[in-house]
Formats: sequence, structure tokens, C-alpha cells
Amino acid sequence: THLCRSLGTGKKAEAVRQARLVAADFERLLRGEGIAEPGQSHIDRTARTVERVPPAPPPVRPDKTLRELLAIFLDDPVKVRGQKTRMIYDNAIPIVGEVLGMDTPLRSIDREACRRLMEMLRWLPTNAKKRFPKMTAVEAANMARSKKLTSTLGYAAINSYLKCLSALMNFAVNEGFLDRNPAKGLRVVDPRHRRDRRLPFSDEQLRSIFNAPLYRGCVDDEYGYADVGPNHPRRGRFWVPLIALFSGMRLNEICQLDTADIRLLDGVHCFAITNRSVSGTDDKRVKTSTSERVVPVHPRLTEIGFMEFVMERRSSGAIKLFADLPLSTTGYYSDPFSKWFRRFLGKINATRPKTCFHSFRHCFRDALREARIDHDVALALGGWSSGNGSEGTLTAEAYGRGFRLKTLAEAMERVDYPNLDLSHLIPDHSPPPAG
Repeated sequence: THLCRSLGTGKKAEAVRQARLVAADFERLLRGEGIAEPGQSHIDRTARTVERVPPAPPPVRPDKTLRELLAIFLDDPVKVRGQKTRMIYDNAIPIVGEVLGMDTPLRSIDREACRRLMEMLRWLPTNAKKRFPKMTAVEAANMARSKKLTSTLGYAAINSYLKCLSALMNFAVNEGFLDRNPAKGLRVVDPRHRRDRRLPFSDEQLRSIFNAPLYRGCVDDEYGYADVGPNHPRRGRFWVPLIALFSGMRLNEICQLDTADIRLLDGVHCFAITNRSVSGTDDKRVKTSTSERVVPVHPRLTEIGFMEFVMERRSSGAIKLFADLPLSTTGYYSDPFSKWFRRFLGKINATRPKTCFHSFRHCFRDALREARIDHDVALALGGWSSGNGSEGTLTAEAYGRGFRLKTLAEAMERVDYPNLDLSHLIPDHSPPPAG
């Protein structure tokens, strides 16, 4: 019949104030509303009760489909994506969508679905749309599996599709459309050793290339480049393979050169490999940040007459060094030239397994090794990364300004191909015979 509570004070005024609060608590207790703990006011208790109320969950964003995600991804103003990137996604995602569903909600795409896609790609025939135009990609893959066809997508092509999907899903995670990327790390392993994927040109191939009619005398460098003739045109198709052999530059790095990219720096004629143009349109690209570099012009190119060619192009007011080389719809000069070079190798019977234009870059790397060029100097000349992503390496490379041009030029002079005779390409500067 009684409830007792100590007010915890010996002062009358404080006891009177506390008594009123305790009486109010007793009244609420009788009404079933609970009572404050000793020494705690009702206001304090109410505040603690409010604090224990869990916060409202964040609003759920409306689910997106794969089709909607692709549109948002390509139109994202945060990152500019070139025409070639757009074409890759425009071609890859519809095939991905045949398995996952272009109108499937993103949250319905799980790891299992991504693995089904990978399995389909492993059996997808090469050029499936052209070879089997009446079949979907899934139907073509099922047919190839049942008939055990061997002409299916390579490891690089399969991983390219998976990389596109993973990049899309990463974007979806960053934008809050997904909690996790179901395609993260999904790829097929190429069982071939890395050195077996692409080879340098053999000495026999190099001799066939640089003794072809294009370099000995042809009809023209358009359609008659493989036919013996009296002409010796020296334009893009003549110079690009030579520059690749004696600089290790990538195909697009060479084809996109401006006349202003051949510079005299510290007394050394150099190729300035950059994605910036001094004048003209901004149509240049480099592969990675380490690709931007300065490469000395090899003395053999100078002997063959490269600097005279550059001066002629400048005196004519040309901006592009090789104006005869077209720019593809993908935004790269290398695509049309790569296709032509494959035909060129076939015309001169120099086609061999695992070799293509990029084999020139492998030839240059081997020549650097044969010349005993310092490893770091070789990486600087070729624009290769160190292959070591450790924090210590990255920090170390951020110090200093790199090698002096004289050092790079001295290394370049040692690059040689002793089994390749190019004396027929050196202009004859001797005076004409009397009479």
C-alpha cells in the first residue's frame, strides 16, 4: 500500500522540488506509463526512450535494368568515354544481355547468372553473327558445344566481355543501384605462358618485310604496294614499320604523330609521344600514363632519310606527319593500318603464327636486351610499366625527373639488328656521273 523513495538530498528546498517530480512519477506508474529511475527526471527518461528508437531506414532507390544502366554509364559526364569504348560496349552488352536479360532488374543478377554468361562465352563461335546470322548467341554457343566446334572465342575475347560487365556493375555499386558487384574478378585463365602469346618477327620475316616491293620499288603505295615497279613512295606505309622497329613505339603512337611531335631537345631529335596536340584537332591517345614519353630518333632512321621527310612535311604546312593514314570510326589511326599490315604480310608470304604488327615492339625489346641496355632505361624508352604495383616502387618512381636525353640517345644508338641489311633504303647522295 506504500511506495518509498529516497530523494537523495538533505536540503529542504531541493527535497520539495524532487517530491513534486516523484509524485508525478507515482501518478504515471498508477496509470501504467512507467516510472523514472531514482535520481532521474521524467524528462530525462523520456529523452532516453526517444534515443532508443531506431532510425528510419534510407529510402530504397528504384531498381534499374541492364539496359538503363548501360545508357546511364555511357552518358555519365564524370568520365568521357571515346567512340571506341562506346562501340565495345554497344557490341558486347547485347550479347551479355542474351543471358542476363537486358530488361532484368539489376538486383536479380547474381553470381550464378554471371557464371552462366561465362560458360556461354566459352562456347561462343568466333564471328557468330556472320557465320550463324539466324541464331542468337546462346543458340550458337549451344550448337558449338554439341558439335564440339574448335573455332570459338579466345581467352582475351571472353575476358573482354566479362570486363565490360564488371565495369558496368562497379558503376552500379558506386551509384547505389547495387550493394555488391556479382561479376567481380570473374575471368577465364589463359593456360599459355605469357611469352608464348605473341612473338617477335624472325630475321627471315624482317628480311621479307623490308625487301618487299614497297621498299625495293613498287607500282604505288596504295593498291600496287606488293607489285614490283619503278616507284619508291615514302609515306605512312613506308615509314611506320621502320619507326616501330627502331623505336618500339606502339602502332597508334606512330600513326597519330604530328609534325610538331618530332622535336629537337638538348641537341637530340626525338619523338614526343603525347595525347596533346600543339595545333590541329585533338585526335591523339596514349595507352597509359607511362606511355607519355620522349624517344630519341634512331640513327638508322636518320640515315634512311626520316628527318628530311619531316622537313618536307613541315615546309608543306602539314600538321599530321602521315596525312595519308585515315582515322577510323573508333577514333584510332591504328585500326585501318593494322588491317592493311595483315594483308601486306600475306602478300609477301611473311605471315607466321603469333606474329602481327605488335611483334615489332617485341623485336625492339629483344634488341634492348641484346645491347645490354639498363633495365630502367629500357622501360623508359618503350613506355613499359615496371610491372610492380607496390607502394614503395610507385613512391620511388615519383622522385626525380627521369633520364637525360643524352642517356636515352646513347642507349638508342646501341640498338641494332645485325642480321638485317637496310643499305638499299639509304638515299644515294653521291653526285651524278659526268655527262
